[in-house]
Amino acid sequence: MDELFIFSLTVFLSVFLTWGFTHLTAEHWQFMAAVPVKKMENNVWAGFNLTYYGFFSATAYVLATAVLCILLGAVFVAPKFLLILAVCILGFCVPASRLIARFVEKKKYTFSVQGASFAGLLIAPWVIVLINRFPAAPAHQHPEVIVVLAAIATAFALGEGIGRLSCISFGCCYGKPLKQMSPLFQIVFSHLYFVFYGKTKKIAYADGLDGSRIIPIQAITSIVLCVTGMAGIYLFLKGFFMTAFVGVVTATQIWRFLSEFIRADYRGGGKISAYQIMGFASIVYALAIAWLFPITTHPGHNILNGLKSIWNPAMILFFQGLWMATFFYTGRSRVTGATLSFTVLRENI
Repeated sequence: MDELFIFSLTVFLSVFLTWGFTHLTAEHWQFMAAVPVKKMENNVWAGFNLTYYGFFSATAYVLATAVLCILLGAVFVAPKFLLILAVCILGFCVPASRLIARFVEKKKYTFSVQGASFAGLLIAPWVIVLINRFPAAPAHQHPEVIVVLAAIATAFALGEGIGRLSCISFGCCYGKPLKQMSPLFQIVFSHLYFVFYGKTKKIAYADGLDGSRIIPIQAITSIVLCVTGMAGIYLFLKGFFMTAFVGVVTATQIWRFLSEFIRADYRGGGKISAYQIMGFASIVYALAIAWLFPITTHPGHNILNGLKSIWNPAMILFFQGLWMATFFYTGRSRVTGATLSFTVLRENI
């Protein structure tokens, strides 16, 4: 059952990501809808845009949270613990993604996945310790800190990998132009590149690189993180919790450091960005947490129990609410606007 679960998730991710890589650079995959809010002159309305960035971000958050709940449910962590943990972590990380980006990049209306990752890793162990101190809970409601952290790190790697589709859609987090790379890079990526279209995509208004051949860093990052996440799931289900936690954090943050060198979007000042520093700090912090909270007991697992843990009305409603909240928080564009006009089709009256 473990292998069947991993295989099924791998097939889903392969199809989903392949579709995203081949479609989302197109201009019409940036905006889902425009909502009129204020009437101007000549029957023209000003409005705001709802983006596919928000759609894919919300989908990534929900899928990552679902994987987290499945993994912890598989080791018989109570649903109540799962809900409290998810609300605490997400309630901190989602706003932190904007606040950290504002601090580093000096931009008011942007998000940072690395900022959310770093903030989540900082608080997660102590949130787990705090929840475990709640009274009147059976033993299985007090899981080992490293077990929970292994599930969180694995789920986050998958979530960020899926969430890179939102970056492709909005044209952010983009790579350097192929023509600026070394001959080796130009040979390797001679047929593997992105070309973004649309003047409202970030790559266009920030650097004027729309229409250029770009290193597909979002796709590469998505593949690296999803493969790391799938490896983390396998290690978790086989009981290697410490390896899953430290290994996933180390792999994702090393890739974060390396990938920054082939990105062209602004990442703050200096040759080494603040996000790269956060990456290495995350590895050191993860090693410290692993030393501070050693595993004393190894719980058994049953993946079917994990799947059953998300198949109940409370969890389904929670996922729906999480998707809607995340979509409207990340999907309403603050850097683009809309003008709309309406007319009557008299031939249809």
